[in-house]
This record gives sequence, C-alpha cells and structure tokens, in this order.
Amino acid sequence: MRIAIIALGSRGDVQPYVALGKGLSDAGHEVRLVTHEDFAPLAAAHGLACHTVRGSVQAVAESDEMRALLAKGNFLAITARTAREAKRAMRHWAEDGLAACLGVELLIAGIGGLFIGLALAEKLDVPLMQAYLVPFTPTGEFPGVLLPVTLPRLGAGVNRLSHRMVRQVMWQGSRAADNLARREVLHLPAAPFFGPLHRMQQRLPVLYGFSPTVIPRPADWDDDTHVTGYWFLDSPAEWTPPPALSAFLQDGAPPVYIGFGSMSNRQPEETADLVLRALAQTGQRAVMLTGWAGLRKEKVPDSIYMLDAVPHDWLFPRVAAVVHHGGVGTTAAGLRAGVPSILVPFFGDQPFWAERVRALGVGPAAIPRRELTAERLARAMREAVADEALRRRAAEIGARIRAEDGVGRAVAIVAALNL
Repeated sequence: MRIAIIALGSRGDVQPYVALGKGLSDAGHEVRLVTHEDFAPLAAAHGLACHTVRGSVQAVAESDEMRALLAKGNFLAITARTAREAKRAMRHWAEDGLAACLGVELLIAGIGGLFIGLALAEKLDVPLMQAYLVPFTPTGEFPGVLLPVTLPRLGAGVNRLSHRMVRQVMWQGSRAADNLARREVLHLPAAPFFGPLHRMQQRLPVLYGFSPTVIPRPADWDDDTHVTGYWFLDSPAEWTPPPALSAFLQDGAPPVYIGFGSMSNRQPEETADLVLRALAQTGQRAVMLTGWAGLRKEKVPDSIYMLDAVPHDWLFPRVAAVVHHGGVGTTAAGLRAGVPSILVPFFGDQPFWAERVRALGVGPAAIPRRELTAERLARAMREAVADEALRRRAAEIGARIRAEDGVGRAVAIVAALNL
C-alpha cells in the first residue's frame, strides 16, 4: 500500500510517526513522511522517504514571542500564536503536501497534521486514518487532555463535552488558515463553520500510540479505537555516544538527566542557574541537554555534563531519574527506561502526562514551570533518587512497557484494512 504520514510539530510530535512509518516500510508498504524541513535528517537516518513542507518549526519555537508565551504557559495564547503562524505557512503546507501525497492510497495523521490532512484527503479522495499520541476521542472517563487548565475528573457528560470543546478550540484557531488553503491552493469549498471533522466518522480504525499500562483504553471507546502501545524509534545501530559522555557516566554514580526539549526559554541562562543551584543542594551529578534553547550555560562544574542532544533510548536507562517538560515523547522514553520521572510542565498536554506519572507512582508531584524553584526541584530530585518504593514501581512500569510492541500492533491494524 502507498501511504503518506503527515507529522507536524516538535521533535516529540514527529519522532513516533517516523517509528510508525519505519514499521510500515519494513512490512512492505511504500511510505512517505510529510513533515517540516527540521526533521528530514531524522527520517533519512531511518531510511524513510521524506517530503518536506517549507518552514522551520524550531525557528518558530525559538522566537522571542514564543519564548515569552511558553514562560507564561497560557494555552489559549500559544494556540492563537500558533494559528497566526499556521495561516502564514498553510499555503506552503497545502502546496507541498499535495505534491507529496499524489498517488497515495491512504493518509495517516495525528493532531499536528489533522486539518491539512483532512483537506488533502478530500482533494485527493483518499481515506484518512487517525493516529494520535494523546487521547483525542471523546470519553466520559476523564476531561479533555488539551484543556488550558487541569480539571478534576467530572461527570461523564461533562468530560465528553470538554473533549469536544478542545476540538473546537483547535479548529476555530485553524479555520482561517484552513479555508485559505482550501480556496487558493486546493480549490475546495470552505469547510463548515464547526469544522470538517465529519470526515473523521468514516469507519476506519483509530490508532493511539501510547501504552495501555499508562492510559487504559476507555471503556466507552468503540471497538475500532485501538491503544497499541508507544511507537518508539530506537537509535540507529551505528550510533555511538561521544567518548566524553561515556567517560562521564562511568566516572561516578548515575546522574540525573535534565532537559526541556523543544520548550524554548526567554532566560535559558537563568534557568540553567536555577537547575545548578538545585543540583548543588543535592550533591547530584547531572547530564543537561540544551534542547531548543531551554537551557544554556558556558561553564558548568565537573559534576555536570552538558550537550545539545543525545538519544533518550540510550541515555535514560543509564541515569538515576529524568527531569523534563512532560512532552509525550520524553515522558514515554522515561517510563520505558524504568527510572523515576520529575515533570516540569509548561502547557498543552504536559500537565496531563505529569498527573499520569504521579498517579502511576513513578515520580513526585509535578512542578509547573511557573512555580519552579531550586528548592522545589532539589526536593523532588531527593525523593526520586531515594524513595525505594517509587523506584521499584518505575522499574515495574518500565518492564511492562518494554514488553509491548506498539509499532507492530499498529502495522497489523493497517495491514488488515480493506481499502
């Protein structure tokens, strides 16, 4: 089958779809990944055909305005800013996406590629298969994951309504850009005011690339909605760590990992200083990743190793605990490694994953980014490193996740389609 996977967003949003695409390709399907220019090297490293859409998501994330919004953590303001960027980029996404998807028999998209995917599916008259990394199908069991505030578990009807509200917030923020692309590039009629989501009612299975160990499948989802397990992308076999990093890891007790991924920061030096003060209070060694300008420091003590990036699947099993922003990809990697997690959520789905980590008993209570202090971080690190019950639970959850084959199960579901 000829398949195009539309994956837009940060690295954590895109990497699981690279894993899914690689699994489909290994099973004999012809797969094209449609993503930002930033991630073409990632796709190439795993032998996946990549068709890029113009523009750099990293450049947007590292802009001064986005850094300020991330510091405040206001989901609605971030959504509005993203919508403005999408309106500027949507023409290119539609042009480049249309060229990339010509001749395919199936489109696959998650939240990042959903609306452009629906428009392309309509233009090309091909089915769209939903494949998400966070809960997006309405359920009465818990509130909408992308709500701008964390709500308690409410009644089933209110929970379902909150999921629909999230969908509408996302759609209304994208509607102007979507209709521009439909009118000027795809020559389609405008989508209905409340969105083109009726196309999602087609009877194709819906895939969820997270672990049932972490989120049990809601009982009110229909039989064609599958929680497959995470879609992990392991490092290429030829990858080797920098010798200095290997030497650092061997030269003492396991360090703590600290990194905020794609969460850029208005004050990366001050954030790094805060982290260093927390480490000094605990006497803990650490590996710090700069990410997309989330942390920055020219000189660090010998007990700290700082670098730009390193594969989580290689590093996390070698550390005592992981401190991060709560993105779905980093959260999954920390859970699979079987070590405690300390989450510092900024916005979006990150508070949801932080609460799941706490509820599973594999990490301390989250520290929202706006409430992060050296003292609170030091306290959480002491708990994560010293609490034996927490560490045993993290190891148990990690073993269960490692026994799952999320990509294999998703590939089998796609292979069973009768298109």
